Amino acid sequence: MLLRYTASADNTIVNAYQPNLVLRGTGSNAGRADIVEVFSIYGRQTPPVATTSGSQELSRYLIQFPMTAIAADRTAKTIPVAGNVNFYLKMFNAPSSKTVPDEYALKIHRVTEEWQEGIGLDLEGYKDLVKGKTGSDWIQSKKGSEWSTVGASYSTAAGDSFEQTFNTGLENLEVDITSLVEKWLDTTDNYGMVVKLAPAYEAFFSSSNGLNSGSLIHNPEGALTSYYTKRFFARGTQYFFKRPVIEARWNDIISDDRSRFNYSSSRAPAADNLNTVYFYNKIRGRLVDLPDVGTQNILLSLYSGSSDNSAPSGSALTAYDGNTNLTGSWVSTGIYKCDVAITAAATPITTLYDVWHSGGVQYYTGNISPKTLSTGETSEINKYFINISNLKEYYSTNETPRFNVYSRAKDWQPTIYTVANNTPEVLPILSASYRAYRLIDGYQVIPYGTGSDLHTGLSYDAKGNYFTMDMNAFQPGYAYALKFAVYDDIRKSWEEQDETFKFKVVEF
Repeated sequence: MLLRYTASADNTIVNAYQPNLVLRGTGSNAGRADIVEVFSIYGRQTPPVATTSGSQELSRYLIQFPMTAIAADRTAKTIPVAGNVNFYLKMFNAPSSKTVPDEYALKIHRVTEEWQEGIGLDLEGYKDLVKGKTGSDWIQSKKGSEWSTVGASYSTAAGDSFEQTFNTGLENLEVDITSLVEKWLDTTDNYGMVVKLAPAYEAFFSSSNGLNSGSLIHNPEGALTSYYTKRFFARGTQYFFKRPVIEARWNDIISDDRSRFNYSSSRAPAADNLNTVYFYNKIRGRLVDLPDVGTQNILLSLYSGSSDNSAPSGSALTAYDGNTNLTGSWVSTGIYKCDVAITAAATPITTLYDVWHSGGVQYYTGNISPKTLSTGETSEINKYFINISNLKEYYSTNETPRFNVYSRAKDWQPTIYTVANNTPEVLPILSASYRAYRLIDGYQVIPYGTGSDLHTGLSYDAKGNYFTMDMNAFQPGYAYALKFAVYDDIRKSWEEQDETFKFKVVEF
């Protein structure tokens, strides 16, 4: 699952010279510009020697995000608790006719002082000056206050600083800033971030006392060459998908093996003998935590059936760890799970009953039809027939719909004896992912997330696969499409499937 949060303020600040190469633009503001830039210029003033104060010109980018929105989603349990979600800062390269530097690194630091965005636009002549008005610049952090350190005050501590290297200079920026977001969600004041060149790429300047001098940054290990200019789209850009965002990603995959429960086999590794089953506590159409269990553990016991196989009977069965009470855990609001492994008796039980309980109270009884792993068979399914059974033509931006995905093997050829068994068995895909793109130009709104986060993975249960998607991530007024990829465990690769599913997004 992923959620995106757009920046609430940004600004480019500089100590660069204005075009006359006499006055510096330290008082300039670009809080309303639709482009931001980060650069370093060395040696425009003559002579370009190490002790010449005129040789250093820098640009830095300030950006801030609304932590209140992220905190509200954390409180509502829309976003998982710390440790189960990653946050990424994403900024998008803005094409430019100017020279683009290559082979350099950008640093992102936590800003430690409050600042104001301002309303300036000029990134060429640096003539939109704050002059004591609302806004930030190289010297001023906000109206009536100066930065403690020129060029923005920031922390270089672990967890507050991040880095990305650039080879061609045309790359987007994508950095995992989870540690910083979690600090903001905890107790640390949110003053945003500053994006700047790493010290080795910012221009050299060395003062005699080892301190900053006027608007110049003391940087004796700095570069004696220029890195001009890296541009990104700002939050005010007209391009919806190019705005800087914090993207929250987490793996919300539910792999419910109730419909594919297997007895343990000596041919299978221990992990493959485990079946994960789920209990969904749905009350009046919504999932809620059990009042007396909450987010704590729950117990599960397995029973065989009565003589007519209609209810649990006898004593609880002994599972893989020798216990009759297995410990399950809370997954998310109203959802609990438990890993189960059990060996088939001489005469295998055709129906198992899973009883979920805690503190002497039985909350739910389900049933499972276990199977015995077949031997000596090989099976390879590369292509599936896939359909979204509840796809709508239109979605509004305030929706987070659940898409139900029906799947079966593409070459399914049943032997039909009666009309009744003409319906194919649902074949949940154990490892699948989705992507979403804009139809008019193929722009990837949500690429496949098949890495460590696996944030575009599909869940499955007895009824098939499913996933949820936040429609606020889509620009309204356009048509989009979904595609699916299935992981081929033999080839160790993801295989995109043929079907395309189209829909439109409209303004709420």
